[in-house]
Amino acid sequence: MTDNLTCCFTGHRDIPIEHMKELPCLLDEVLYRQIDRGVRHFIAGGAIGFDTLASLKVLEMRERFGFITLKLCLPCKNQTQNWNLRDISAYNYILKKADSVEYISDVYTKACMLERNRKMVDLSDICIAYCIQNRGGTAFTCAYALKNNTELINLFDLLKKY
Repeated sequence: MTDNLTCCFTGHRDIPIEHMKELPCLLDEVLYRQIDRGVRHFIAGGAIGFDTLASLKVLEMRERFGFITLKLCLPCKNQTQNWNLRDISAYNYILKKADSVEYISDVYTKACMLERNRKMVDLSDICIAYCIQNRGGTAFTCAYALKNNTELINLFDLLKKY
């Protein structure tokens, strides 16, 4: 068992209410399994929805396992420009608690999200996804992970069995 694996997250901003009932518990189980197998570093992209849920879960796990880290790989410094106050508050909390933060760009560009997603996968051994459709940034990131031989765990597939 390697004791220094890295895991990134990718997922949709909007999570159907029926999935929000099961997804947090399923994510806990999957995170525990990854920590048991040697994941010590987690990378999140700072988006609304699944990224926020995953980041908060990692921070919660870090309270129990002080040896894990959370890195934020953010597309741009003005990412929250059009967000509501509740989402900005959660983002700022995660930003403050993260072990490290890296920005792809100072301001939003057409490519910054894609570059962020690629970078997270390039730095990771495992990608935990919540992908329910085969188009968009999450689907691209999942395909990129598979193309790069990064292990992909899609929680949506596990939710069907949960």
